[in-house]
Amino acid sequence: MPESTRTVIVMPTYNEVANLKTTLSGVFAHTPEVDVLIVDDGSPDGTGRLADFMAQGDRRIHVMHREEKNGLGPAYLAGFRWALDRGYDLICEMDMDGSHRPEDFRRMLDVAVMNPDVDLVIGSRRVPGGRTVNWPWTRDMISRGGSWYARTMLGLPVHDMTAGFRIYRAPMLEKLGLEGVQANGYVFQVDMTRRVAAAGGVIREVPIAFVERIRGQSKMSSAIVAEAMWRVTQWGFDRLLRR
Repeated sequence: MPESTRTVIVMPTYNEVANLKTTLSGVFAHTPEVDVLIVDDGSPDGTGRLADFMAQGDRRIHVMHREEKNGLGPAYLAGFRWALDRGYDLICEMDMDGSHRPEDFRRMLDVAVMNPDVDLVIGSRRVPGGRTVNWPWTRDMISRGGSWYARTMLGLPVHDMTAGFRIYRAPMLEKLGLEGVQANGYVFQVDMTRRVAAAGGVIREVPIAFVERIRGQSKMSSAIVAEAMWRVTQWGFDRLLRR
């Protein structure tokens, strides 16, 4: 990677103390040149305290503490703003729970660095070579259906609309007007995708293996699914009315 390309991975956390050391060691083994910003929403299990301790011994680790659990979207937006203010060139999303493999991130990062015209790289489960590992069929069906519905309603060619494994180029994030993003749960990813597309951004999907978490509990809930369906439907009808 060129020395001038500064990269940071934004990782929101809530009760991920069991995954912190394993995930970060994997990230730095495959991409030692990147920084990591942990955005912790006041985890009662001590995730934030452990992150602070690790940051003391590694200058690549940074920690942002938020007082309460306030949703995925706001955590990422806070992390994006932190990264933009510090001049990072590539700003990434990655789960702390081990679902996103560091070796896949290495390939995604190489694509971003070697293709400066690409504004958003998505680690995709839904393109040839992409897959899920150890997922219940019901969750896979919901995920596939959600991506299909969002792609159809919004008229976008992206196959994995809800993917949370991403690399954004900083100028694109600045262009989006992040203060206007209101989506909270996993529909945040759909909102960001449609905003990049509307801004004329180039999007590239890279196949990855999404692995079911081993430690801790998933944050997915029926309320998150309902929010996604409602917002995508609203955006889809708005799109049709503007045609």
